[in-house]
Amino acid sequence: MAYRDRQSKLSQEEYDEKLRTSSTVYVGNMSFYTTEEQVYELFSMCGDVKRVIMGLHRASKTPCGFCFVEFYTHEEAVNCTRYVSGTKLDQRIIRTDLDTGFAEGRQYGRSKSGGQVRDDYRMDFDEDR
Repeated sequence: MAYRDRQSKLSQEEYDEKLRTSSTVYVGNMSFYTTEEQVYELFSMCGDVKRVIMGLHRASKTPCGFCFVEFYTHEEAVNCTRYVSGTKLDQRIIRTDLDTGFAEGRQYGRSKSGGQVRDDYRMDFDEDR
């Protein structure tokens, strides 16, 4: 199942159209300790990385397990989803999906606590995260 921004106000058709040309990748299941430099190192194997936007806890501004990677071309982003998704980064198996494009504010967690929504419902503690 592909990632979809549930807060997007785009219709499904508009959303799909943006994905067809997007050069942005959403990266999930990252360790809270993964650095921007580690992300650049791995993702630059797929193409020229334009920028990395680390996902941050809304309140503490600390990493919370996701990021966005912008490439210069759609082809580089597609290669990333093909070849990097399912690989390990900082001892975690990450997932990558095309994203419609980064917009200011999306770098913050959306849960009530300020992190990722799934962490508010997690019953087990994942110390590797």
